Amino acid sequence: RLYFTQIGIGTPAKSYYVQVDTGSDILWVNCVSCDTCPRKSGLGIELTLYDPSGSSSGTGVTCGQEFCVATHGGVLPSCVPAAPCQYSISYGDGSSTTGFFVTDFLQYNQVSGNSQTSLANTSITFGCGAKIGGDLGSSSQALDGILGFGQSNSSMLSQLAAAGKVRKVFAHCLDTINGGGIFAIGDVVQPKVSTTPLVPGMPHYNVNLEAIDVGGVKLQLPTNIFGIEESKGTIIDSGTTLAYLPGVVYNAIMSKVFAQYGDMPLKNDQDFQCFRYSGSVDDGFPIITFHFEGGLPLNIHPHDYLFQNGELYCMGFQTGGLQTKDGKDMVLLGDLAFSNRLVLYDLENQVIGWTDYNCSSSIKIKDDKTGSIYTVNAHDISSGWRFQWHKPLFVLLVTALCSYTMF
Repeated sequence: RLYFTQIGIGTPAKSYYVQVDTGSDILWVNCVSCDTCPRKSGLGIELTLYDPSGSSSGTGVTCGQEFCVATHGGVLPSCVPAAPCQYSISYGDGSSTTGFFVTDFLQYNQVSGNSQTSLANTSITFGCGAKIGGDLGSSSQALDGILGFGQSNSSMLSQLAAAGKVRKVFAHCLDTINGGGIFAIGDVVQPKVSTTPLVPGMPHYNVNLEAIDVGGVKLQLPTNIFGIEESKGTIIDSGTTLAYLPGVVYNAIMSKVFAQYGDMPLKNDQDFQCFRYSGSVDDGFPIITFHFEGGLPLNIHPHDYLFQNGELYCMGFQTGGLQTKDGKDMVLLGDLAFSNRLVLYDLENQVIGWTDYNCSSSIKIKDDKTGSIYTVNAHDISSGWRFQWHKPLFVLLVTALCSYTMF
């Protein structure tokens, strides 16, 4: 599935559809100078190219400005006075974007009461995409850009926090039953979640994975297979659809999952292991449980890790080498593992947690400035799903998420 939301940028504000991605930091949208950017989308949405000169509040960022120096870890060798601050991002699936940074107003609706909002805006710095590569250039699932929710100071979350607008706490609830979901910046006070510590000093949302059970039986795996040293560890990433595992872990899981179906032929379909099966997969296959530091479990049911592809069921787990060569020894858990759960990222306390949840129901959010607690109902945010959202919201911030099935 592809999860995206709608934001407003510029003066006057224009709407942009962006993928929500916790695995990257930068917010960027395609710009009018981009010749390779798609003009139409198979998602049924209208694409908009950002024009810095078309916004009265838009300004360029030069390579000598503080934001650029901090983002690149110093002044770029090629920097000359008044030269634009350039960026280049490559994603794990081989797609990429390059361009330059600009500063403009982000427009959003802030919660002011139960299911009530008021208009607000904040100046933020983001990427103006001049060139894209890989699947980002495909019109079938084309969007205007990506909204990175990583931990760096360049992320939109960090910029909003630095401006005193929010605390560095957010949550998402991705609904695979009715579609869409909720994305919230701010303290979620209901539902309550148990948490596990984030690994300090890591660029992504890394956690300590301690063990894996299949059907209640612990897998016997090499010592330190889940170590946190370079090119290892466990990352949680909403911008990734599937789950990727080290080869030895993948093979052990596959062996246990299909243990009672020794004679079942598996078909390799575009790197997915697929098979024919009639009946309920939840009745015929085991639950896979990941155990994290502090005793936090993550139960992944068969209907989560097996997806239908025509007449076949396919395994949603893959070996890490298929996602990126550098990630072959890592565990990367995407939406497959966290759908229909409220996932909380508390960067103030450096923990992350989750709980099973009906993402079409309500959550409660606390306003840090007033102490008031507001109820936000998923169906109040929007009257539809997939891509027919009528109220694109950031609510403390809370936004409706659109979803599109990619399989």
